[in-house]
Amino acid sequence: MKVVNLKQAILQAWKERWSDYQWAVNMKKFFPKGATWDILNLAEALLEQAMIGPSPNPLILSYLKYAISSQMVSYSSVLTAISKFDDFSRDLCVQALLDIMDMFCDRLSCHGKAEECIGLCRALLSALHWLLRCTAASAERLREGLEAGTPAAGEKQLAMCLQRLEKTLSSTKNRALLHIAKLEEASSWTAIEHCLLKLGEILANLSNPQLRSQAEQCGTLIRSIPTMLSMHSEQLHKTGFPTVHAVVLLEGTMNLTGETQPLVEQLMMVKRMQHIPTPLFVLEIWKACFVGLIESPEGTGELKWTAFTFLKIPQVLVKLKKYSHGDKDFTEDVNTAFEFLLKLTPLLDKADQRCNCDCTNFLLQECSKQGLLSEASMNNLMAKRKADREHAPQLKSDENANIQPNPGLILRAEPTVTNILKTMDADHSKSPEGLLGVLGHMLSGKSLDLLLAAAAATGKLKSFARKFINLNEFTTHRSEESTKAASVRALLFDISFLMLCHVAQTYGSEVILSESSAGGEVFFFETWMQTCMPEEGKILNPDHPCFRPDSTKVESLVALLNNSSEIKLVSMKWHEACLNISAAILEILNAWENGVLAFESIQKITDNIKGKVCSLAVCAVAWLVAHVRMLGLDEREKSLQMIRQLAGPLYSENTLQFYNERVVIMSSILEHMCADVLQQTATQIKFPSTGMDTMPYWNLLPPKRPIKEVLTDIFAKVLEKGWVDSRSIHIFDTLLHMGGVYWFCNNLIKELLKETRKEYTLRAVELLYSIFCLDMQQAALVLLGHILPGLLTDSSKWHSLMDPPGTALAKLAVWCALSSYSSHKGQASSRQKKRHREDIEDYISLFPLDDMQPSKLMRLLSSNEEDANILSSPTDRSMSSSLSASQLHTVNMRDPLNRVLANLFLLISSILGSRTAGPHTQFVQWFMEECVDCLEQGSRGSILQFMPFTTVSELVKVSAMSSPKVVLAITDLSLPLGRQVAAKAIAAL
Repeated sequence: MKVVNLKQAILQAWKERWSDYQWAVNMKKFFPKGATWDILNLAEALLEQAMIGPSPNPLILSYLKYAISSQMVSYSSVLTAISKFDDFSRDLCVQALLDIMDMFCDRLSCHGKAEECIGLCRALLSALHWLLRCTAASAERLREGLEAGTPAAGEKQLAMCLQRLEKTLSSTKNRALLHIAKLEEASSWTAIEHCLLKLGEILANLSNPQLRSQAEQCGTLIRSIPTMLSMHSEQLHKTGFPTVHAVVLLEGTMNLTGETQPLVEQLMMVKRMQHIPTPLFVLEIWKACFVGLIESPEGTGELKWTAFTFLKIPQVLVKLKKYSHGDKDFTEDVNTAFEFLLKLTPLLDKADQRCNCDCTNFLLQECSKQGLLSEASMNNLMAKRKADREHAPQLKSDENANIQPNPGLILRAEPTVTNILKTMDADHSKSPEGLLGVLGHMLSGKSLDLLLAAAAATGKLKSFARKFINLNEFTTHRSEESTKAASVRALLFDISFLMLCHVAQTYGSEVILSESSAGGEVFFFETWMQTCMPEEGKILNPDHPCFRPDSTKVESLVALLNNSSEIKLVSMKWHEACLNISAAILEILNAWENGVLAFESIQKITDNIKGKVCSLAVCAVAWLVAHVRMLGLDEREKSLQMIRQLAGPLYSENTLQFYNERVVIMSSILEHMCADVLQQTATQIKFPSTGMDTMPYWNLLPPKRPIKEVLTDIFAKVLEKGWVDSRSIHIFDTLLHMGGVYWFCNNLIKELLKETRKEYTLRAVELLYSIFCLDMQQAALVLLGHILPGLLTDSSKWHSLMDPPGTALAKLAVWCALSSYSSHKGQASSRQKKRHREDIEDYISLFPLDDMQPSKLMRLLSSNEEDANILSSPTDRSMSSSLSASQLHTVNMRDPLNRVLANLFLLISSILGSRTAGPHTQFVQWFMEECVDCLEQGSRGSILQFMPFTTVSELVKVSAMSSPKVVLAITDLSLPLGRQVAAKAIAAL
């Protein structure tokens, strides 16, 4: 008989009662090679014929079971066929379908093309929807049966449905496939959610507790599918987190003026990467603040730390609160953190002793004010600390009794800053005397440093500086004036100039320069500071045109300084005098050296320079410092002597108001300016005792020791201790400046790879990450673009990648990559902008853009491998082998970090595809595991987008990585191609 179609063939088999084996043989005769059984819809045709009557046809069902077992039909075609059956009143048919599902629902697989694997995901989603509808129908019938008094039949079918649901959903592989299907077909997932709600309502009244709990379990599993990647367990076995400690110390010591948002993001990144529970995370922040307070050098350093702890950190916590899931939870976590903190009595006692007050009390009040603690919690914690302090060693000594504690002063200074900013906004020409009174009050005692620290910690320092620049500029425009008005103008010019120099030296020049408007008016002070003010790492040329202004004005200034008993104030253009003083000093020095002027004349001239306004002396010394650098040893004497003359105060009746206060600031400015030159020339100049701090953290490196020794030594000490202190941070920063980023990172990584104790390697990673935060962008480029490729491509270094240092390095590399990638879209912090950028090698030539140019990295690879076809340069690679999600997202590949990441993942892909296994293969596995461990669900812009799609199939061959969750985590599921790659890899597991 000539068979026309599938239906006829099935009917003939049924009529002639063929066995399943016979049926399969004959079917292959009827339908010779060509179309596959899935294209002919064999599964659907068999089911259609089997389900015609009230009960299923057992013979035709046996054909279907045989087709499934012998893989004539795919699982997806069977699932799709089952999900089309919707007459749930036919119990026997439903039970037969459930039995068929039972054959394979917990071992689904597909080894075909990516489209077929996506087809399996969709079919499984349809089958899940069908199972839920079937369960709901059975539950409805059971409810009706209970009302009619015949529950048995309905209960049996409901139990069968729930059993199949549980069996299907308990497989992680199935849930992963459903996760992909949900992203492919959002509307079908919505239908499933509706079905789940409806089922919940029906089952709520169910009397059988076993069935109800089974149904609830299935519901929980379904609801967990969309979030199956975001479940991370938190670290509960650790109590100290050196990275958080170091990040906070680094910020408090070196970046008080920085914005809070980058710090919040960096802390959140550390919290996520290390899975730190919130209470311990907040506790670590407070611990670091108290340690910083105790360690801080007296004077400005102490005030900076106080402002950081009591003003800035509460603001940081307010922002961290937004990241947490609920306000109530976060306040509870802060309360728990304080409970833990109160147990650290020695730390709190030491801080109280240093600050001469109950620090915890101030902190609790501030947190309560910011809404981080409830009133009741605050009072409870205060009472506990008060009771503790009763037993403490006597915290108040008699000599400290009259000293006002810094925390209280800082908290009071903050509203004062706002008031001063308002005062400075007023028209200066209307009441210059009133303004002078305000400024004079700011200069007394430590008021200025208190106000600056409060302004820096609350982000107001830039506008503070801008107001003083405007004031300074106002004093350069003079009109007809009386003697009194002239002296007020001279004082306003001098105080604003000195304050701005002091701000630049204490908080960095970018605080002053950053706000200037492009193409707008450039003010005198900004011009002077950019061209004439010596700073760390800035070398000035004393012969630069900026030091050589109008010669006629210079001559008249020299005459004025030399002949007058004192400078006349009326009509004096102070800004011009400041710009001309350098050339005038050169003339005077030449005259002195050639014997034209005697030492007494020089004394009179220097007294004139510093007699009225101290800013002239500052400008003169700024030039002298640049000049001394250029002189030979035997030529420096007179220049240094002149600096000595200018540094001391003038003891005269005839000085202007606030002279002593101004001299204090001037001495501090000069000391900072001269520090470099005095060290280089081994000269000492005694600056008058200023009452301000001498320069903390200055000249930290031991003389006559190689810097590599200093680096290894300080790292060993830090590792032994387990945390980084402020002094060590400054030493690391100095070494980073001196040795450069590559030298610094390479030597520290060598130290890490020498470590063989597991506990110490993990500690080293946490510490190294925080040390690299000194300049994370550059450190990440060096580590990922130079050090790692060097280790992975050189077989003589593979032994150093063994566990534990290898695991630790993989962890460090991922942390640096993630931090750098998440923050490099933002701006570099001010402390990183200051650093001189060294381009170790042009990243564009090292890592070329297109696949047509073989990169140096790939040439290295192919030369290391016997079979050059596997590790070949990109010239020989097909474009698809290096296609990654980043190319589909059109990420800017001109960015050095993106380029380095793309090449690192190409290298990883090559190593996985290579025939040579070794420690480097193991390292790649650890690297990928850490990537998965640190990832947030749905983080489309993560570093894994640079991984070629082909890497996924290579990775699942590594036993530790062959899990559905890993595949979901490493592929970009927002892209159709990413979902296909994931489906193909998971379906083949």
